[in-house]
Amino acid sequence: MPDAPDFQSEFLKTFAARGAYYDCSAPQDLDALFGKERVTAYIGFDCTADSLHVGSLVQLMTLRRIQQAGHKPILLMGGGTTKAGDPSGKDETRQLLTGEQIEANKQSILSGIRHLLKFGDGPSDAILVDNAEWLDRLEYIPFLREVGRHFSVNRMLTMESVKIRLDREQPLSFLEFNYSIMQAYDFVELYKRYGCRLQSSGSDQWGNVVSGIDLGRRMENAQLFGLTTPLITTASGAKMGKTAAGAVWLNADRVSPYDYWQFWRNTEDRDVGRFLRLFTDMAEGEIARLEKLEGAELNDAKKILATEATAILHGRDAADKAAETARRAFEEGASAEGLPTISAQLPDGILNLAVAAGLAASNSEARKLIANNGLKLNDEAISDPRLTIDASALNSEGVLKLSSGKKRHVLIKPL
Repeated sequence: MPDAPDFQSEFLKTFAARGAYYDCSAPQDLDALFGKERVTAYIGFDCTADSLHVGSLVQLMTLRRIQQAGHKPILLMGGGTTKAGDPSGKDETRQLLTGEQIEANKQSILSGIRHLLKFGDGPSDAILVDNAEWLDRLEYIPFLREVGRHFSVNRMLTMESVKIRLDREQPLSFLEFNYSIMQAYDFVELYKRYGCRLQSSGSDQWGNVVSGIDLGRRMENAQLFGLTTPLITTASGAKMGKTAAGAVWLNADRVSPYDYWQFWRNTEDRDVGRFLRLFTDMAEGEIARLEKLEGAELNDAKKILATEATAILHGRDAADKAAETARRAFEEGASAEGLPTISAQLPDGILNLAVAAGLAASNSEARKLIANNGLKLNDEAISDPRLTIDASALNSEGVLKLSSGKKRHVLIKPL
């Protein structure tokens, strides 16, 4: 990861200090631009699912930091580019979605993230834009003549997202091959419509960002800029946002505020300071104090991280409720209202219930939990993986409390 330049502008200095900087084009020019005017910057998100996940959170926090520094963020939804499919990081062609599916995904994504930013008509208020506004209206031959002529096939074949597919002899559709051109054109269109000068992205999108910068120079004689963030892994090298139960989604109907809080509470010790800087708005002095804590006190820092990160996404009330639910569940051993709840048909095997509750990814993983005394029913360890659970196991509240270790609890209501 490259060292950050000695930035002078408020935004870039803060951005680098919080560990979000990876690389940028023309860093001195970009620093000067941030120092002399309000910069309009964008980040794009395709609509391939009905929620973004924690892997997108660094980008969302980038837009938030841009706004906090008095600049203007554009949240670009890829209603148009989703129809082609980004080949980056994929070994095979994405499933094509219908226009109705893409629109439904877009609205669902927005419901989960739009309160991270302040939208409106003010100078630094965020703008919501969908690239279908211009991509859906393009005429093929005029687009090829106006835009396509600026792209070298030779260079496109060297782009990582294309090269990986070809090296592995995996199919790359002509539709996907055009993705880079479409994304580059987004940058030019946003420059023309909104004076947007900066695109930010994860470091894996650098090739697409550079294509947009180059296209802006060729078509508009404009100096556009790119700014990338690192791909986040945990201190142990695991991919950020992946758990045994699957991806950590940002929408509350996919991952409850309580489970989201728990995800951050389970942060590795060595990641506490880094994640406080990346994923909360806490001041540097307080973060520096918290990351020096050790032992049981470091667990208090993790709770603060969990509460602050959850408050940014789901609101302060939901974060405080999740923290209190966790306190009651862990410190008082209570079932506690607010724990994640599922419904299941009883009787059923303990392995099936553990998987249905998301405490294990498979029956074999549930068996390992039981073998290590890690699975509990109503706070009592399970020893027999063949155990069948029926209504006689319901507690006084008429539910089952299934737990994995000391940190993850799910209530099961009988159907």
